[in-house]
Amino acid sequence: MTTIATGVVIGKKPAPVTLTDSAVEQLTKLIAEEQGSDALALRVAVKPGGCSGYSYDMYFDSEIEEDDIVRTFGSVKVVVDAESASLIEGATLDYSGGLQGAGFHITNPNATRTCGCGSSFS
Repeated sequence: MTTIATGVVIGKKPAPVTLTDSAVEQLTKLIAEEQGSDALALRVAVKPGGCSGYSYDMYFDSEIEEDDIVRTFGSVKVVVDAESASLIEGATLDYSGGLQGAGFHITNPNATRTCGCGSSFS
C-alpha cells in the first residue's frame, strides 16, 4: 500500500505535488549522497515538449525563487515554480524499486493524455 507523506506548509498555497513515503525515503538517500546536500531541494517542473505536449523535469536545486512554492516532506524540501504548479496541482510523486519500472513516477490528475513512457502529458 502506498502512503502519502505529510508536507509542512510554508505559505498559503497548498502543495502542488505530494510525495509518498517511499519517494521521501529514496530522495532522502539521494540527497545524502550529493556533495553539499544541506541546501538541496527537489525541484519539480513542467516544461513544454515531449510527445504529449508537456514533460516533467525533476532535479536537485539549491536556488529558490521568491514566487516558488516550497513544501517539506520529512527531510525533503520540494520546490515548484508558480507556472508549473497549476499544471501539476494534486499530483503525487511515488518511487517504485521493483525489477520492472523502477524509479520515480508522477500521477497527475490534470493529465488528460499521457505518453507511453510516462514522462510527458497534456
